[in-house]
Amino acid sequence: MNARTGAPDPRARAEAFLCGACGATRVAIERWERLSGGAIQENMALDALVEGGPFAGKQAWVLRTNAASAVAVSRSRAEEFEILRVAHGAGVRVPEPLFLCRDGAGADFFVMRRVPGVAAGHRLSKDDSLVPDRAALARELGANLARLHRVRPPLAALAFLGDPPADHARAAIAAYRDDLDRLSAVRGEAWPALEWGLAWCERNAPAPRTPRLLHRDYRTGNYLVDEGHLAAVLDWEFAGWGDAREDLGWMLARCWRFARPDREAGGVGSAQDFLAGYLDAGGEAVSADDTRYWQAMAHLRWAVIALQQAERHRSGSQRSLELALTAHIVPELEQEILDLTAGTS
Repeated sequence: MNARTGAPDPRARAEAFLCGACGATRVAIERWERLSGGAIQENMALDALVEGGPFAGKQAWVLRTNAASAVAVSRSRAEEFEILRVAHGAGVRVPEPLFLCRDGAGADFFVMRRVPGVAAGHRLSKDDSLVPDRAALARELGANLARLHRVRPPLAALAFLGDPPADHARAAIAAYRDDLDRLSAVRGEAWPALEWGLAWCERNAPAPRTPRLLHRDYRTGNYLVDEGHLAAVLDWEFAGWGDAREDLGWMLARCWRFARPDREAGGVGSAQDFLAGYLDAGGEAVSADDTRYWQAMAHLRWAVIALQQAERHRSGSQRSLELALTAHIVPELEQEILDLTAGTS
């Protein structure tokens, strides 16, 4: 029990919950360590000794719960747990979700198996010892995304996602425009390059496709690589129904290439290998125009998010140097939008 707040000690609460969830006689958490990253959600590495029951022995797990900061569009932990269950069942490489705690004694959390690997984009994009065969990794990333995109609505387990939009591209544009208008009203500023990008995307929006389950943050930095191969995709808090091409454009966007902007697939491989892996695993074909369109949409989305994050700091709702600095990437995103849309109407 926390003497100041009266709330249960998180570690003791987790031990008690896991004991029941595991059908164990006792669970002792020997390691309780916060993992790096997780600005929106908090991840704790657990080394647990389980006595009795089907999980008896030493277990390496991760406990995922809410971080101090929050983003309104983020899924709840219970929702993210169900998304992980569906993705895992579809053969997508994800950490296996094990237990969900909604006991009301504190913030909801879930526990999943801990997967070894490196996620840091600046390392994966430039250290060839981590990725000896970049073509193979790019193909694995594409194939893994294709397996996710086999999941279509309706699906009872994901009813909380609601109905997919009839036209995902135009629905997204409307949402980004509303967000930008709100920021403009608060800040008294305008972002003409972003307004141009929104207008261009609206004029050039492709015909809708059958909705699929999207990760919506499928990029380098959100997956683990172990011994040169894709080990697991992380961070599913933005998942939802939509046009599969959005995930492809997000992965291929220049803003997620880290130290190697010449490698279109997340700084780790070529777009050709990534898309070949996607097609070979049953993903729908995409044209060069499709790719350019959804790359432009990716940069628009990230620019709006960056401005929102900076505003959280400026307004005082969450003081953070990281958030304050995020807006400094917006000019680069604007330039990329202009480059992608150059010479077109």
